[in-house]
Amino acid sequence: MLGDIHYNAPNVREACEGTERFLLTTKRGPYPHTDAGVEVRRIFHKLRTMANENFNEHFKSIFDVHGEVPTKGEVNTQRFALGAVFVYQLSLLYRHEQGLQSNVGMKPFLRAA
Repeated sequence: MLGDIHYNAPNVREACEGTERFLLTTKRGPYPHTDAGVEVRRIFHKLRTMANENFNEHFKSIFDVHGEVPTKGEVNTQRFALGAVFVYQLSLLYRHEQGLQSNVGMKPFLRAA
């Protein structure tokens, strides 16, 4: 199981160990870390960072939110963000059911809707 430092809690560790899973989280303390899991964490962190950053850029591009969002106020901005995520998920579901690629042509697809 891969998680942020907040998942490195005794109850989460116990739950993982009880189901024969290994919990891999970031570690507190000064760098460089020298424990046995440092190389594994480094690889997973790099993979996760690449996936998250690519998705964030993809999502921002689709909904044109590289700058300010087109709403005012916290509640309206929350509605906009939640609505964008919901529309994105519905689009992925539709494209999956139609046998289309999930992220190729997504922006024109959503603009046409």
